[in-house]
Amino acid sequence: QVQLVESGGGSVQAGGSLRLSCATFGYTWSPSCMGWFRQAPGKEREGVAVINDGGGSPYYADSVKGRFTISRDVAKNTLYLQMNSLILEDTAMYYCAADFNRVPYCGRSRSAYRFWGQGTQVTVSS
Repeated sequence: QVQLVESGGGSVQAGGSLRLSCATFGYTWSPSCMGWFRQAPGKEREGVAVINDGGGSPYYADSVKGRFTISRDVAKNTLYLQMNSLILEDTAMYYCAADFNRVPYCGRSRSAYRFWGQGTQVTVSS
């Protein structure tokens, strides 16, 4: 059974940094696509960054470009999100997602991912 477990969330002041981790378990081969999504209260879940297993360029939402970096360590079965220069608008629950379908490019919407973690809260204060 595939499981995703996020960690690394917390409270930070604006301008600070956090690194999220997503440990994955229960599969034989690595997910083809993995991503980070976030959901703020009253808003839709949005894709923040996605990455494939083939070394292609990651996708970033415009709102986080230049501030966030997604990476994955296949040997450790772990996905990361380095978040720098955090702003108030980054406050949300952050979710890790994975999918094993072989596709030409990784989807950016929640419907493209079958497996999800429980989320980790990130709160940015002024």
